[in-house]
Amino acid sequence: MIKMTLMCVIALWGVAGGARSCGESRRVYGEKHSLDTAPHARISGEHLRVCARDYTCCSSEMEDTLAQQSQANFLSAVRDTSHFLLTTFTQRHRRLDEFFRELLDGAERSMNEMFTQTYGHLYTQNAHMFQQLFTDLRRFYTGSTVSLSEVLADFWAGLVERMFSLVNPQYEFSEEYLECVSKHAEQLQPFGDLPQKLHTQVSRALTAARALVQGLAAGRDIVNKVTELTVGSECVRALMRQWFCPLCRGSPSLKPCHSLCLNVMKGCLANQADLDSEWNNFIDALMLLVQKLGGPFHFELATDSIAVTVSEGIMFMQENSFSVSAKVFQGCGIPRPTPARSKRSPRARDNGKPAFRSYSSVEKPTTASGTNLDRLVEELQERLRPMRGFWVTLPHTICNDEHMSADVTNEDRCWNGQTRGRYLPPVTADGLVNQINNPELEVDVARPDVKTRRLIMELRVVVNRLRLAQAGRDAEFIDSDVEAGSGSGGAGEAGERFSDDWPGYGSFSPPRNAPADRLHPRDTPPADRLRPRDIPTNKRNRLNGRSRSDAGRLSPPLLSVLLLFTVCFSLGL
Repeated sequence: MIKMTLMCVIALWGVAGGARSCGESRRVYGEKHSLDTAPHARISGEHLRVCARDYTCCSSEMEDTLAQQSQANFLSAVRDTSHFLLTTFTQRHRRLDEFFRELLDGAERSMNEMFTQTYGHLYTQNAHMFQQLFTDLRRFYTGSTVSLSEVLADFWAGLVERMFSLVNPQYEFSEEYLECVSKHAEQLQPFGDLPQKLHTQVSRALTAARALVQGLAAGRDIVNKVTELTVGSECVRALMRQWFCPLCRGSPSLKPCHSLCLNVMKGCLANQADLDSEWNNFIDALMLLVQKLGGPFHFELATDSIAVTVSEGIMFMQENSFSVSAKVFQGCGIPRPTPARSKRSPRARDNGKPAFRSYSSVEKPTTASGTNLDRLVEELQERLRPMRGFWVTLPHTICNDEHMSADVTNEDRCWNGQTRGRYLPPVTADGLVNQINNPELEVDVARPDVKTRRLIMELRVVVNRLRLAQAGRDAEFIDSDVEAGSGSGGAGEAGERFSDDWPGYGSFSPPRNAPADRLHPRDTPPADRLRPRDIPTNKRNRLNGRSRSDAGRLSPPLLSVLLLFTVCFSLGL
């Protein structure tokens, strides 16, 4: 009887221990790897370096192979989980970039067609001015170091010179005289406040569009860099213990407990979690800028407004040509009459018909509700919202996958790192510093990851650009004196409050400049200075850098009045 009992105990020990078959482990292992090194039955585990050195179904070669597979599975899980980010940034960047470029091209075509029909030969003779305007707008959008204020100032300054000659055909104007006209155009405001409005609408829309496209490209690049992980040896050991040590114990279907998985992932992804704060700032900044582009900074409305605003500016100058010309003649002198036209009035030409006319309501570009931009904005907002907190929740996202860990409701029938049963250690907090208490792997919390620090700085730079664009300000020229509309009546100063002045976005209007007749003395360069077409300079500097000597050219009439008043007063008249 005693002999029979001893035999049963030995048999049971053999089934439960060293003599137990490894058939299930071999089957699972053989699905991806060669079975040449896989034992048929359990062997001594003294050779194991990661899993417990108990009787095992894994050879040394198997353990090495499974460790490599653990690393590959981890990297694949990170890439798959972040694929949504990468595709969103890549696809939306391409779609919006193409869309913005098409809008600029369409606005130029529309202006060319409308102005050719409206102004005919007068436009075709000066079409290069308008072509240059759109060329410069594209250069700005594509990232060139171009000041929109200077671009628009050059355009309006060139236009006022051409317009002044056209509305006064009875005079001949020298280069120097037209130079004088453009110098004082900001004070004269020959186009009213239309250049200011155009600058406000175009600059903030174009700046926001460029910043958004650049921000999406930066997001794509940052996601690529973050997911290019270097997996440390401690992380690989922890991954191996949770995913494949059950296979070595003969239970390949046993999944790691959910809390065990979280601790392993938080340790392996500690540096990524440290991106959370700046990443959220980045997503918030993108969201707000997208909202602006679909509202007060509406790019489609801004591009459509270019031709209309320029046309209205031309009409404004023609309608006020007498008062503008009188002030110019007063300040710059009476020009030489054209011999053949000395007796003709500018209003008498062409049988009294004006040389210019404004668009009819049919010709004005319109944008129906629900434009393509509106749809793109809405789609992008929907995709950006779930990106907040992505990196800090990445461990949860991976561990919530049924292939990665057991369900949270299955706490007593999962792999706890040693055997089947409940996982008792608490889940550690997020971030590198908190991994000092991680029970699953050792993390050097005293050495912040250099790559992560660089990515944080990249995010801060991008966020700063996005926030400046939200205020309609260009990061490239934030330290410069951004003063727009030099040849036009000017625009707001740097830091100007941009109004939500599109229909439906508010009624606040930016403060207008002083009236045209309130001319203020400014400094000007020497009289022999060449024009911008002769030397490589910009018209904004030429217009804003006036000297008191040239400004004095506007003051003799006023001085004469004051002298006459003084004489009369002294005589008691």
